[in-house]
Amino acid sequence: MHDDPDFDVRGFLPYLLNQAAEASSLDFQKVYKDRYGMLRNEWRVLFHLGIYTRMTASEIGERAQMHKTKISRAVQRLAERRYLIRQRDGDDRRVEHLELTALGRKVYDDLRGIAKDYDMALVEGMPQAEVERLKTQLEALARRS
Repeated sequence: MHDDPDFDVRGFLPYLLNQAAEASSLDFQKVYKDRYGMLRNEWRVLFHLGIYTRMTASEIGERAQMHKTKISRAVQRLAERRYLIRQRDGDDRRVEHLELTALGRKVYDDLRGIAKDYDMALVEGMPQAEVERLKTQLEALARRS
């Protein structure tokens, strides 16, 4: 039944999810780019280190679903700005443990507060039950992939 004339691709769920994600992501991107000159992948690495404290690039890649090359570039730029430190693993010299510096933590805390306000503004006017349902459904969709 691939030939459904009533199917409108504009209602295709992946399309709608992508449109919503891009619109909200681009708005928030202005914040961390204007404020700290950060690119999206740098924000994503900083975000994961802010939440999970100490991670390897591989762990960030698994959680953020990012390619290792993008993580590597982001780590390099964040290290140059003194937002994170790298420590070689004592047992495996190929592995680096990454952690935010005090400056990196300050930047993360600032952006985290802005993200919270942005999140609240994004769903302003929506009933709380609808917001919770939307988040639950999006988490379920994310687990399926």
